[in-house]
Order: sequence, then structure tokens, then C-alpha cells
Amino acid sequence: MGKSDFWEDKAKAKKITVSFRELKKEVEKILEVRGEIEELKELEDILNDDRIIKEAEKKYQSLEKKLAELKNKNEEPYNCSKVILQIMAGAGGVDAQDWAEMLLRMYLKFAEKNNFPAKIITVSYGTEAGIKSAMLEIKGKEAYAKLKKEAGVHRLVRLSPYNANKLRQTSFASVEVIPEVKEAVVAIEKKDLKIDTFHAGGAGGQHVNVTDSAVRITHLPTGFKVVCQSERSQLQNKQRAKKILESKLYLLNKRKKKEKEKELKGEHKSAEWGNQIRSYVLYPYKMVKDHRSGAKDSRVENFLNGELEII
Repeated sequence: MGKSDFWEDKAKAKKITVSFRELKKEVEKILEVRGEIEELKELEDILNDDRIIKEAEKKYQSLEKKLAELKNKNEEPYNCSKVILQIMAGAGGVDAQDWAEMLLRMYLKFAEKNNFPAKIITVSYGTEAGIKSAMLEIKGKEAYAKLKKEAGVHRLVRLSPYNANKLRQTSFASVEVIPEVKEAVVAIEKKDLKIDTFHAGGAGGQHVNVTDSAVRITHLPTGFKVVCQSERSQLQNKQRAKKILESKLYLLNKRKKKEKEKELKGEHKSAEWGNQIRSYVLYPYKMVKDHRSGAKDSRVENFLNGELEII
């Protein structure tokens, strides 16, 4: 990066800069843990009263948690991969489609705040407002590690902007999180695939190339469907869609050892009442709550603006 000609190839330079920033963060975390280990060792020599013992125990528990996180990050083969987020509107009609679009915006904001390059692969717009579904690619060394907890059903409670009487409305949308598994070599037979090509349609704009090159691949044995319309050529869209399908099938094969096939998507369940992993309440009060941990916070607008680490 210190070479005089470093920025001559801007695309390459940007890629190296992002990689450097990610590695720097990783090294800083390791150095921070190492410093805490040294502090704990120093406390060992002065464990002569209850106050110091309690402080040492607290530091030890915090350190143990950080070491476990570092270990899991190294052992989890997907944690350094780019990730695909699939968002689907659930129960709630037009409000649910609007909610799905709000979630899409939330994850784009999250990517921006974390310097993760993000790209919309495909989007299906609602007839009145919002989106029926969308697939978003987010790149980054810790993208999957930070986003895997998002898989599941998300519930929104608010005064409906689409209801003439301004009644309170509950809407649902589901999120599926798919890591790119580079080592995945999944044998997919041609007879098991149904490949359709079509005009992308929709608003297009900066997110989607509106061409005739959109591709939908359906894996007949599992029913998995992957749509890709972000690339300019049909071949590129087909290759990207197949790669995503391979990752889905790889995860299915891995999880079959521990789970039933119907639990493939982890926390992902039918997008309706009672299955939510997180609730976002905008009326009659403001709160975001994670139903798995019980954590909650009143800064729901911050959360919707991509600050996913509040809780």
C-alpha cells in the first residue's frame, strides 16, 4: 500500500484496502485479548481480598467468552465468507411487503456502516408498495458471523400507513442467511434442475439490471429456487444462481446429520404469528426485542438504520 503506483489500479487497490482493514481489526482483537490475559496474570499475585477476587472472576469470565468467540470464528468454515440474505414478505398483505423492503434497507445500512460491499441480486416488487422478496449479497470477512443470527421471522407492530383508519397492524417477513461455501462440491445432476430465463422487470435502477438475462433455477428434489438478475449476461446469472444453490444444498447435507430436513434454515420458520425471532414495535411504544435472548432496547429507529449490535 505504500508503493507510489498503488492506486493506479483502483479496483485492485480498493480490494487490498478493504482486506487490510479487516485484518487490522482481527489483529487488534487478538492483541486486546492478549493484553487482558496479562492483566489477569498480574491480579493472580494480589488475590488477597474479596474485592480483587471478584474483579478477577469477572475479568476471567469476560476473557473466556472472548476466547470462545475467537475459537468459533476460526473453526466455523463460513465465518469469513460473503453471505446471501433472502428476504420474503409474510403475513400482513401490503404492510408485510413494505416491512420486507424496510428490512432490505436495514441490511443495506448495516453493510454500509460495517464497510461491507453489498449488492442486490434479485428483487420482486409488490403491486402497491414494498417488495415480495429480495436477495442481497454482502461481502466481508465477518459478514456471516455478524448476520447468521438474522435468520428467522421478523415481526413489525405499527400504525399502518396503508390503512384508511390508521389502525395498528402486525406484519411479518422472513430472512434466510446463506453463506458462500467455497469448498462446497455438490454433485447436481442436470435432470434435477429446471432452468427458466425471463425479463427481470421491476424498478431496476441502481440495484438491478433490467434485461432479458434473469435466471431462475429450481432444484426439483428439494424444491429450492434461486433467482438471479444482477449480472448483465444470462451465463453470469446462471453461474451465480448455481453457486447459491450449491451452498444451500451443502448446508442441507451438513445439517441432516444433526437436524431434520424441515429445520434446514435454522431459526427460519413460517412467517406468521408465534414464530418470530425478533419484534420491532413502533406503536403504542418503541422497542426492539430479541425473543431468543430476551434482550430489548427502545432505540428501534437506530436498529432499523443498521445498528444491529444494539442488542
